[in-house]
Amino acid sequence: MADGLKVRFWGVRGSISCPGAEYARYGGNTSCLEVTAGGRRLIFDAGTGIRPLGLELARHAPLDIDIYFTHTHLDHIAGLTFFSPLFDERNSVRMWAGHLKPPHTLKMVVKSLMKAPLYPVSLEAFRASVKFIKFNVGEPLSCGEVKMTTTSLNHPNGATGYRVDYGGKSVCYITDTEHRIDRRDANVINLCRGADVMIYDSSYTDEEYPRYLGWGHSTWQEGVRLADAAGVGTLVIFHHDPSHDDAFMDGVARDAARQRPGTAPNGLPRVIVAHEGLIIAP
Repeated sequence: MADGLKVRFWGVRGSISCPGAEYARYGGNTSCLEVTAGGRRLIFDAGTGIRPLGLELARHAPLDIDIYFTHTHLDHIAGLTFFSPLFDERNSVRMWAGHLKPPHTLKMVVKSLMKAPLYPVSLEAFRASVKFIKFNVGEPLSCGEVKMTTTSLNHPNGATGYRVDYGGKSVCYITDTEHRIDRRDANVINLCRGADVMIYDSSYTDEEYPRYLGWGHSTWQEGVRLADAAGVGTLVIFHHDPSHDDAFMDGVARDAARQRPGTAPNGLPRVIVAHEGLIIAP
C-alpha cells in the first residue's frame, strides 16, 4: 500500500445505481471511496461501489479495514452486504457512524438491512471480526498517523462530513448536504479551509435546485462557490444524479472548467468531475 494520501473512487452516483451504456464513462455505482494513507485503508460509504472494491481487497487477506459512513440512507449502504471481506474470518472490519440519534445505532441499521423479508441471511453471516463504533461529530478521530476531523451536514436524518489529513495533504468528503441560497455553509467552509481536495455533493445544477428543496442535496455551482470561499485547491464534483447521463456530465465538466479554470497549487486541475476508477493523489 502506498504511503502517501490517495483517493480512489469506486462509486460516484447518488440515489440509486444506474446500469446502462449511457452511464459507462462516469459510472453507475453509488457512493464509495477508498482512501489510503500511512499504511492505513479507510473506506467512506458502502454504496454499490463497495462490491468491486471488496472483490479487489479479498485477494489480499488478512485485512484490517475501517468503514466510515456519511449517513445510512440506502444508496450509501446498499453494497455493504456484498462486501466480500466481511465474510472472511481472517479480516477485521470496524464501521463508524456519527449521525445516528437514539434509539438508532449503526448495528441496528445493518441488522435491519439483513432482516426478513428484505434479505435472506442475518448479521450472523459475517465471519470477519466486526465492530460498530459511534462517535460524536465534531470530535477528532484518530486512525494511526492519519488525522480526521468531522462536521455535521444539512441532510434529512443527519449526515457527517469528513476531512482526512496526512503528510501535509488533505482531502474533504462532503456529500448529501443541502445548501441555502442566501448564505454559504459555515460548517463546510470551516472543515474544508485550505484543503487540497474537496469532494462535494453536486447532485443538481443551480437551475434544477429549486425543484428539490428539502431533498438534502446541493449543486456543482455551490461547490465552486464553497471551494473558492474555503480556499480549496481542487473541487471534485460527486454524487451525480441518476438522470445525469454521460452526455449531461460532459456538459457539467465543460461548464465547471470555465468557472474554475487552471491548475491548483497541488498540481491537479482546480475542478474534476468524479468517475469510477478515478485516482487522486494530492
